[in-house]
Amino acid sequence: MQTVKEAPRGPKENGGLRDTSADDWKSSLKIPPKDLRKRTSDVTATKGNEFDEFCLKRELLMGIFEKGWDKPSPIQEAAIPMALLGRDMLARAKNGTGKTGAYIIPILQRIDASLDHIQALIIVPTRELALQTSQICIELAKYINCRVMVTTGGTNLKEDIMRIYEKVHVIIATPGRILDLIDKDVAKVDKCKMLVLDEADKLLSQDFNAMLDSLISYCPKDRQILMFSATFPLTVENFMKKHLHDPYELNLMEELTLKGVTQYYAFVQERQKVHCLNTLFSKLQINQSIIFCNSTQRVELLAKKIAELGYSCYYIHAKMSQPHRNRVFHDFRSGLCRNLVCSDLFTRGIDIQAVNVVINFDFPKMAETYLHRIGRSGRYGHMGIAINLITYEDRFNLHRIEQELGTDIKPIPKVIDKSLYVPEFQMEDTENEENDFNSTKTK
Repeated sequence: MQTVKEAPRGPKENGGLRDTSADDWKSSLKIPPKDLRKRTSDVTATKGNEFDEFCLKRELLMGIFEKGWDKPSPIQEAAIPMALLGRDMLARAKNGTGKTGAYIIPILQRIDASLDHIQALIIVPTRELALQTSQICIELAKYINCRVMVTTGGTNLKEDIMRIYEKVHVIIATPGRILDLIDKDVAKVDKCKMLVLDEADKLLSQDFNAMLDSLISYCPKDRQILMFSATFPLTVENFMKKHLHDPYELNLMEELTLKGVTQYYAFVQERQKVHCLNTLFSKLQINQSIIFCNSTQRVELLAKKIAELGYSCYYIHAKMSQPHRNRVFHDFRSGLCRNLVCSDLFTRGIDIQAVNVVINFDFPKMAETYLHRIGRSGRYGHMGIAINLITYEDRFNLHRIEQELGTDIKPIPKVIDKSLYVPEFQMEDTENEENDFNSTKTK
């Protein structure tokens, strides 16, 4: 069910506001335990800025810290100040490096909760990504009087209409549904000053391109457009020239693949693939895995085979009903199942930290698809592995994708080093660091 959610205020003190003096407001926050896994330079190579330095509202900082975000990642450090200035922007950064926070934080900072109209639209290509993005937005807005709504195709239109009439400030939506609500004169975006296109390359594909032109025509001329994309095809460049005013271009894509994802291939015959997968399951220390197939029919067939082998397995693809998709997505994110078989529906922006293994049961033909698939592992600078089952027919695509991405896909070894993908083997040596610090103090 889609929700309009008003973020709660702090404890009912001083007329409903949290009593947070300049000295103790941080100490009263419920900050989650620190993630002690080592992280790669994809997220640690920053200039050393802190979230406090962006002149953000204290209530927003409270939500950021309670989300467990202690320092901005490189994309957040570079994008947030420019977005706060109101500049149009095209930002390129790798999957899993904090792009969502890079646009949600400036949006929440600039929202005026006293105004009862839609002030920001976040457009994403898939329903699952819309649900995930709205959840992050609600969590960050925990102490701000900001109403957030998610609306996607495949859900009850009447319920969405009722929720918009309750007044919302931020809407996260897929293109078709928000256009439907605008055309029905329900969603009024004539005062919406902020528009985000997440996964812009996919949004500007043939499926959605005309919809976005139409959507922008409803927004005011002095709106701000923020585009985020890991890849930068010609469609994005043409759109940028047409709709963006003096955009700030940000490119953190010196290399395309994540540093934390080690990539392997195994040469197999088509009929050996299930046996090979069974061997991988028995030998790997899988926290959670995502297994990609090239068609919805093969997704269901493979999921059935995996279940017959005795492993827990869900599957998800675009032809399933939306309530069923929502349930699978929610339960897999919650860790109720170890393995998920899916089509390319799941390659865009889906962030499940527990996934440490991605398997391409069917190897993709496009480098862009491969990049997004393997980016489901190694999220936010952590380590993971991607294993590709390669048939004789795939060999040319394997070589071409290696060349196009400038990456190295290695033959799979008999034993894979656990420190490359198992969380327990990636912990920072904080105990030794503390001992060193104490011994230095006593000298």
